[in-house]
Amino acid sequence: MTKVTMTVNGKTVSKEVRGNMLMTEFLRDELHLTGTHVGCDTSQCGACNIHVNGANVKGCTIFAAECDGAEIATIEGQANADGSLNVIQQAFQDHHGLQCGFCTPGMVMSAAALLKETPKPTEAEIRHYLEGNICRCTGYHNIVKAIMAASGQDVSSIAAE
Repeated sequence: MTKVTMTVNGKTVSKEVRGNMLMTEFLRDELHLTGTHVGCDTSQCGACNIHVNGANVKGCTIFAAECDGAEIATIEGQANADGSLNVIQQAFQDHHGLQCGFCTPGMVMSAAALLKETPKPTEAEIRHYLEGNICRCTGYHNIVKAIMAASGQDVSSIAAE
């Protein structure tokens, strides 16, 4: 067992972890932050996206012990301080960027990382950035619209698929 200390959504946490414990397992089982979904366990779907020191990372690809000393952000930390939806989450709601909701936490985390890197992405840039995220319900069209809207851009030019 290894003791790890990290900041998760602004709060410092310390726990003993097994050397092979993935961040998804640490977040869900140890910290009870179940918004980070486990969809494939093979780094294919993106449902487990989190931010590690500001970088968008699939939580199933990194061990908790590797995150000792890191700043971690999860979907639970994305809401505004008053608990209301942040601009990305609100855009997903307003533009119907979710259906079953399983992929939504990973999509929101990816969108946040993209908008941090590229504040006004094009439709093509959004689609390229989301290549590591699988959604089986929406067809991505409204997710792209939501991200574009969250960036403050006009979404009327996005053609229906």
